[in-house]
Amino acid sequence: MPLDKTQLYDEIVQQAKALTEGEPDLVANLANLGALIWMRLPEINWAGFYLYKDDQLVLGPFQGKPACVRIPMGRGVCGTAAKLGKAQLVEDVHQFEGHIACDSASNSEVVIPFYHRDTLLGVLDIDSPATGRFDEDDLQGLQKVVDALEEALL
Repeated sequence: MPLDKTQLYDEIVQQAKALTEGEPDLVANLANLGALIWMRLPEINWAGFYLYKDDQLVLGPFQGKPACVRIPMGRGVCGTAAKLGKAQLVEDVHQFEGHIACDSASNSEVVIPFYHRDTLLGVLDIDSPATGRFDEDDLQGLQKVVDALEEALL
């Protein structure tokens, strides 16, 4: 019997904690978490991270097709999430003002900023070819994954 979203995210968070426990290296943790999300979430076509460097977002570890390398702060869903410091849940990216189409197959997106001691480190970015793929349950579950990452970096 398939898991419901709450159960699925509970498992993903437990796996995220196991993968990051005792590992302070950011890139190693991002690589494993991107792979974990890619492996466990259905109907996604990109899962990974952009890192905040020199007042822009720069491509970090990910799973999926090649992606945009640099995103200006405030541009697209990722740049908006980073600039506002607020997660973005976008049902239809084609309706998002300033959307950056790294992959024309992506139709919905969720982006969550992550921090170390109140300093922006980057964003978690997940795309789906399905319009309306992500909802509040996904946002809450993925926020818990980001929380596990932030805890590991303390």
